[in-house]
Amino acid sequence: MKVVRTSDIEAQESTSKIFRGKVSRQGIIGESKDELRVAVINFSPGAVNVFHTHTFNQILYVTKGTGIVATESEEVTVLPDTFIFIPAGERHWHGSRDKEFSHIAIMPPGETSF
Repeated sequence: MKVVRTSDIEAQESTSKIFRGKVSRQGIIGESKDELRVAVINFSPGAVNVFHTHTFNQILYVTKGTGIVATESEEVTVLPDTFIFIPAGERHWHGSRDKEFSHIAIMPPGETSF
């Protein structure tokens, strides 16, 4: 069993080219390639990621603020307590418009992509 408090994990600023604006990451679970990957992603006001795809399904769970999740054909405003399922191969982006926004990203074992 592993018990983790997000308040005990320091947020690390992301330098990934997938992000536009200031974004930080708190790796919760999955620091090895064999574990389910769970991380809190914190977007500063106006920060987003660019259109991208994954080879795996991804689940996002909104924990703070108001954000946007979009595909090539749809843009949805999301609030805390919202789950988002993004299927493998779907082009999408997500982030903040003008306020802080955070979500938990849940992904299968493998390389960290952010």
